[in-house]
Amino acid sequence: MKSKMFASGGLIALGAVGMWLSSRMSWLTVETFDDKSGAAANGIVGAVWAPEIQSIGLALIAGVVATLILGKLGRRVVGVLSAVLAVVASWSPMMLLSGGEEGVDKQRALDLLTSGSASQRANAPVTVADWAQVEAVHIHSAGPALTLLCCAVALLGAVVMIRRPGEVKKQKSSAYETPEVRRERIAEDLESDPQSGRVLWDALDAGVDPTDLDENAAGSDKARTRDVKGK
Repeated sequence: MKSKMFASGGLIALGAVGMWLSSRMSWLTVETFDDKSGAAANGIVGAVWAPEIQSIGLALIAGVVATLILGKLGRRVVGVLSAVLAVVASWSPMMLLSGGEEGVDKQRALDLLTSGSASQRANAPVTVADWAQVEAVHIHSAGPALTLLCCAVALLGAVVMIRRPGEVKKQKSSAYETPEVRRERIAEDLESDPQSGRVLWDALDAGVDPTDLDENAAGSDKARTRDVKGK
């Protein structure tokens, strides 16, 4: 169960990292022309065309980290949210690939280029003229396809986390545990697993003699046997 919990978190984290990396790839090349500068070709990366992908990737990583301290219900909630985010992140690349070059919003591509945000360099943005015309748009399918694959990986991890959130390990001892409570706990551990080396060491550390417990348990068994025979 614990291994499945780490596997689901690992899949979500892997998908999130893959989303971030694929969003840095070039998704589009836009060819423009204006009567002063002439023809130009500029690329648009996935983080510019679909800026939500990087934010979703960070949110997924934060969710995976949160599962380390959450209980079963909390992990299931994180799993549901991660599944929703993975589906949302897949929307833009899916629409881009399914629509083809004819389905690309050329006006939006031109707006990104004229604003300079497509170059992602605030100090020296590369822009095109406002009156430029979009001649052609070419889709680089590798970036969107890889993003879709990473979304699927994150979705798979989210589904596993929802179905198998893992068990919360109970704390066996505490720094604020009283000696009486500790001895009672160790006595229960000795009864359930008397051959455990860890339990024996805990008993000796707490000043509990395991042999005394065994003798007391044997004496109790004998007493119960005499009572049964007497009846």
